[in-house]
Amino acid sequence: MIEILAYNGRWPQEFIQIKETLAAALGPLALRIDHIGSTSVPGLGAKDVIDVQITVAALTEAVQQALLDAGFQQFPRSVKDHVPPGADSAPENWQKFLFIQPEGQRRANIHVRVAGKPNQRYPLLFRDYLQAHPQSAQAVEIIKRQLAKYHGDDVDAYYDIKDPVYDLIWDAAQTWAEFTGWEP
Repeated sequence: MIEILAYNGRWPQEFIQIKETLAAALGPLALRIDHIGSTSVPGLGAKDVIDVQITVAALTEAVQQALLDAGFQQFPRSVKDHVPPGADSAPENWQKFLFIQPEGQRRANIHVRVAGKPNQRYPLLFRDYLQAHPQSAQAVEIIKRQLAKYHGDDVDAYYDIKDPVYDLIWDAAQTWAEFTGWEP
């Protein structure tokens, strides 16, 4: 069941704890570790799941094994991200590894993406755009709450609607990035 909660001021600190665990497990394999998703936007209501992006040079067996050795559980179904309209749909631009937290730990989605690929840039730009545009963040929360209200028990329907809505924000965020000179 998908439930959208009010923003929780503990989410940034919970991310830091997860980041420290990931950094210890991956060492130099992780080029950067970022808090992404709705829990990374102050004031934005979200599912109570910390989304983390690990940026790597390549999706290698060494990266997978380091995370598995640290107790993270790989989610084998999800090996690519949603492709926004107009984006280069080459599969290598949208591939990723997806892990969840070790058994008994704080709920987290760990997205492992390759540096410089569009799917690595998307969540960073999305986060930064919403942080800079609180009214857009409020609109996102309203949409997510309504989706959870009407499709909270149907994950596929929830994301079938949410992804295109986020693509509208992605389009605006790219224009904002060009205007401001934003870099991840």
